[in-house]
Amino acid sequence: MLKVRRVGRQPDPYIPTASMADIVFLLIIFFIVTYNLEVDKSRVVLPTTMVRNEIPRESAVISVDQSGIIRVSGGKETSVPVPSVEEVGSFASDVVARNPELAFVVKADKDTRYQVVDKIIDALKQAKVKTIFLLSDQKTAEGGRR
Repeated sequence: MLKVRRVGRQPDPYIPTASMADIVFLLIIFFIVTYNLEVDKSRVVLPTTMVRNEIPRESAVISVDQSGIIRVSGGKETSVPVPSVEEVGSFASDVVARNPELAFVVKADKDTRYQVVDKIIDALKQAKVKTIFLLSDQKTAEGGRR
């Protein structure tokens, strides 16, 4: 019997990876574009209201939790605690000096004493903040939350 034998070397099997770099690059761009940075991570239970307006995305945030800890953020960086309401005023003055049109959002726990929230709003007014939003939880007509 005659056996046929191949002469030469067979090519090694491989997986084409030329387009892998393109796919990885597109995935990185996708995650960068869709990433949503949360600047204020303090946990508060918001008071409920019947009407709610949308707030601008790049707003400065002042939050007060149930224990009275005040945290501030300029809208792009993570919030940091401040020792007193007077510090909120100096923080707001600095932010307004950089961007006079920036809106401020006051995010206070529903059990926070009103006097604390009032002092924060007064400090923001003295810093010449033009727009102040009070964050709340809205009940819908069906009784659920939005």
